[in-house]
Order: sequence, then structure tokens, then C-alpha cells
Amino acid sequence: MIIGCFLSEMAFHSGHSAAIRYRGFLLLPELNNTWLVRPERSPMVFLPFRISNSSVKEVKVKIDTLLAEKQSFTQAA
Repeated sequence: MIIGCFLSEMAFHSGHSAAIRYRGFLLLPELNNTWLVRPERSPMVFLPFRISNSSVKEVKVKIDTLLAEKQSFTQAA
């Protein structure tokens, strides 16, 4: 019972309210108006990163840009 309370406290203080899934990434809003963007699965092609003061739409555009750059890089190789 103590462990359950401890885990709920950790979740509360982590600053994440709800995750949004988008094209293999988790978008996690944080309390300081930033987004933590993490790949859903391993192996990670991209490392987790943060985007500050952006809307969900702007975060999705950034992810689309990263995926397009990766695709053009792999086609060039």
C-alpha cells in the first residue's frame, strides 16, 4: 500500500498530465509549457528532446520534419 502511494506521488510530481501518441512518438506536456518528445519504442532512432512554448500542432510539424530528414538521409545513403 505504501508503494502504491509513492508511485502515485511520483506520477503527480513528474509534471506529465496526459500523453499524446503521434507517428511513433509520445508527446508529454510538462508544467513549464514545454513538451517532452520521446520515441515509443526501442531501439531509438531519435533521442528524447524538449520543445518549449509550442502548440501540439507545432510539435507535430517538428516531428514530421525530423522524419522527413531521416527518410531523405537514408535514401541518399
